[in-house]
Amino acid sequence: MADWVQNLMDSMGYLGILLLMILENIFPPIPSELIMPSAGFAAARGDLNLVMVIAVGTLGSVLGTLPLYYIGRVFSEERLVQWADRYGKWLTVRGDDIRKADDWFDRHGTKAVLFGRMVPGIRSLLSLPAGMSEMPMPKFLLYSAIGSAMWSSLLAGAGYLLGENYHRVEQYVGPASKIILALVVVAAVVWFVKRKREQAAKA
Repeated sequence: MADWVQNLMDSMGYLGILLLMILENIFPPIPSELIMPSAGFAAARGDLNLVMVIAVGTLGSVLGTLPLYYIGRVFSEERLVQWADRYGKWLTVRGDDIRKADDWFDRHGTKAVLFGRMVPGIRSLLSLPAGMSEMPMPKFLLYSAIGSAMWSSLLAGAGYLLGENYHRVEQYVGPASKIILALVVVAAVVWFVKRKREQAAKA
């Protein structure tokens, strides 16, 4: 994949970075931890401008959040609540649980979007709850852009400094993303077990 990413950027330049960063948000197997350091290396070679690399990477990342955001808007809180009340018992999820999660996102959503854009493994998925909680589009775009700009700057800067060793960025960040995903899964399992015990105690 590294060769394909590099070849695409070599042939399409900034447009290649834009397309790759859009796809990265929709298809996580294409990681930003590979795209942006590679683009930073291209800037170090003098083929691209580092500031433009960061700007285009940020734009692509923000545009890539929109499909999942709009999917979240379509599957609104009320639809999820209705689904949970009808079928959620099989997953020990109730409509009240959905409302509590939505209330949490209403209180902490801006921080979640801002800092979540810099967390591999969940950066793309945050667009769904943002859409479901009907976070205003200007606010969503603003915080997505800030978080994406910081993430793109970090990765592109690392690629620029590491030069031909830019692939080391993915080697370090890749395992971290797997650990984060594992923690999210564990947290979900713990939550489901806790819910089941609470329901059993009430029964």
